[in-house]
Amino acid sequence: MSFRATLIGFSAILMWSFLALFTAASGTMPPFQLSAICFAIGSIPGIVVLTLKPERLKLLRQPAKVWITGIAGLFGYHFLYFTALRNAPAVEAGLIAYLWPLLIVVGSALLPGERLRWYHVAGAVAGLAGTVLIVGRNGFHFDAAYGLGYGAAFLCAFTWSGYSLLTRRFDAVSTDVVTGFCLATSLLSFLCHLGLEATVWPETAFQWAAVVGLGLFPVGAAFYAWDYGVKNGDIQILGAASYAAPLLSTLILTLFGFAAPSWGIAGACLLVTGGAVLAAHKMILRRPAMADTAVAE
Repeated sequence: MSFRATLIGFSAILMWSFLALFTAASGTMPPFQLSAICFAIGSIPGIVVLTLKPERLKLLRQPAKVWITGIAGLFGYHFLYFTALRNAPAVEAGLIAYLWPLLIVVGSALLPGERLRWYHVAGAVAGLAGTVLIVGRNGFHFDAAYGLGYGAAFLCAFTWSGYSLLTRRFDAVSTDVVTGFCLATSLLSFLCHLGLEATVWPETAFQWAAVVGLGLFPVGAAFYAWDYGVKNGDIQILGAASYAAPLLSTLILTLFGFAAPSWGIAGACLLVTGGAVLAAHKMILRRPAMADTAVAE
């Protein structure tokens, strides 16, 4: 497994941790409109690369199953997530949707050449426990009346974990195709916006800056980094480390005054960090050993 590729994959998790902050700062734009604009912006870096290096256009010629998986992953996840938030309380829907890191870790056992160890599962479960502390700090109130929303949230979790695991199987497919996934997701989101929402534009330059930031990083570069990471890095470590996203997101919101600090957040820090270190400890210990070998040679 590539340590560098795993770090690149983790950079996606870091970028996703700014999603809540940028979204909160972007104004009141409805979700599908925001998704359409952000994915259009997110496709720009890929378009620039393909324009400067037109020979890479041939890398977009991929089997239908690659395109179906990518578009279903990016658009399907966001469609189901927005549906869950529209039909269930955000706290419970968000927690259910965030089962995807655990599903990635467990599902990785089905991938060729992967072996699921106890510390991978333990690390992911610790991360989930930390997420429960963060998301449920004001309590949970599951209600059968929100069954549609809960169901969409479960499908959301399975969609993103399935996309990530299947992407690993397409390791020979260039990350350039993510540009096409972003463009298709932007178009489909725009169609959903036309059919389901009223158009609302940002009112200030600050809100526009937040929208551009969303498109360039959490809804742009993050998907390119995640694609490269799950194809070439340690997907089990990335799955367990993904629980850092809601933790870091909460810490960032607290830093910028959108949330209040609490002992629950401190406990979540210990659980999520400890879980990630436990899941990755073999790789962490392997790095110094490799360095010592290189020096000896």
